[in-house]
Amino acid sequence: QVQLVESGGGSVQPGGSLRLSCAASGTGFSIYSMAWYRQAPGKQREMVAAITSGGSTNYLDSVKGRFTISRDNAKNTAYLRMNSLKSEDTAVYYCNRPSQSGSLWHWGQGTQVAVSS
Repeated sequence: QVQLVESGGGSVQPGGSLRLSCAASGTGFSIYSMAWYRQAPGKQREMVAAITSGGSTNYLDSVKGRFTISRDNAKNTAYLRMNSLKSEDTAVYYCNRPSQSGSLWHWGQGTQVAVSS
């Protein structure tokens, strides 16, 4: 139903910044909560940040103060601005509905974020 396309990843040095984008096709984007997830090699996928249709946000403790989730409903797009990146932020980042929302959409390909010296 909904297709998700993540972009904006890349390789950065510690302390650097990136902004990820999640373009969602399909109708009704504005009424759904959205979330960013990440999965590092050998790790479970974890939800990093979430935003409701009304703009309320929640963050994983380890990224609070560094990451900001936002959305542009006119563009059917969610964003994740990542500042002060650390090596432990290295992962493939995905977007989807929050895990608490019931059935998630099909996962996109994700976008790779690599933080290293």
